[in-house]
Amino acid sequence: MANDPISQSDVAAVQACENAYGKLRDELSKVIVGQADVIEQVLVAMFAKGHALLEGVPGLAKTLLVSSLAESLHLSFKRIQFTPDLMPSDITGTEIIQEDLETKKRRYEFLEGPIFANLILADEINRTPPKTQAAMLEAMQERQVSAGGTIRKLPDPFFVLATQNPLEQEGTYPMPEAQLDRFLLHIRVDYPTGAEEWEIARRVTAGAQESISACMTGQQIAEFQQLVKRVPVSDQVLGYAWALIRATRPGTPEAPEFVNQWVAWGAGPRGLLTLVTCAKARAILYGRYHASIGDVQAMVKPALRHRLAANYSAQANGYTSDKLIEMLLAEISAEKTYACPAA
Repeated sequence: MANDPISQSDVAAVQACENAYGKLRDELSKVIVGQADVIEQVLVAMFAKGHALLEGVPGLAKTLLVSSLAESLHLSFKRIQFTPDLMPSDITGTEIIQEDLETKKRRYEFLEGPIFANLILADEINRTPPKTQAAMLEAMQERQVSAGGTIRKLPDPFFVLATQNPLEQEGTYPMPEAQLDRFLLHIRVDYPTGAEEWEIARRVTAGAQESISACMTGQQIAEFQQLVKRVPVSDQVLGYAWALIRATRPGTPEAPEFVNQWVAWGAGPRGLLTLVTCAKARAILYGRYHASIGDVQAMVKPALRHRLAANYSAQANGYTSDKLIEMLLAEISAEKTYACPAA
């Protein structure tokens, strides 16, 4: 095993996580219709102590989902609307000069920006210039802000959900692939089913919107994040995830022919770490005490779609990252026996 067996106290913690997840889904269902996979992946990212990028066309309730999630958690919440004129200090905060009314002495005082909250909605992150994007991504990665020569820690837990519109590119600043890699998961928000869209129209036009009750605390989230680290992963599951990642890299012995033909570059070691950690996080959401092959397969698209780049020839032939990942899942067998490779 890659980890020590889970203890009895952790077994109880896993059951508590499953119960909390069920309550959270019930609360969100009061406002959000469908989107079960999106909600699952957002919670996986949160419990894996990472950030997520939500991408979808306008009107799919991405912002409503994040704000509703904030209502269901005992966490501080801030929404940042990214615009072309937004400056880094508008996010991180800035130092201002304050004058003492009695002594008349002036001193610098740091005014915290909206980044100082537990849950951040970075709305339309691709609408702000690279300098501001970089400040946001640095805070996400380091979980701290440096201003005036002083390092200030961000709250714990700290989680960023960013949204972007994939259709309209005029007046936007697409993030480079190296910066997209800072997001643990790239979550696609799709159109609702016919029945879901019918229910959305019925609820919204009738004004039938219920209030959401908070059902999970920051302390519980921190405990679940620590629990994820202790979830055991068998060599078979680890080996399957390892084989998937190795196969994404063109020009290597492990790469299938279609990868050499259609992929510009594949996932790095961070992709493997993401896949394994998210598989563990998904396992505890469903009350299981170890990660499975199914968990890896469920998380492979959001974990790799921004870490595997289709080349120009693939794009011209209609091969998207998601399509290439599906071909990868068909190519790499979960039945094969995996073991630690020789040094």
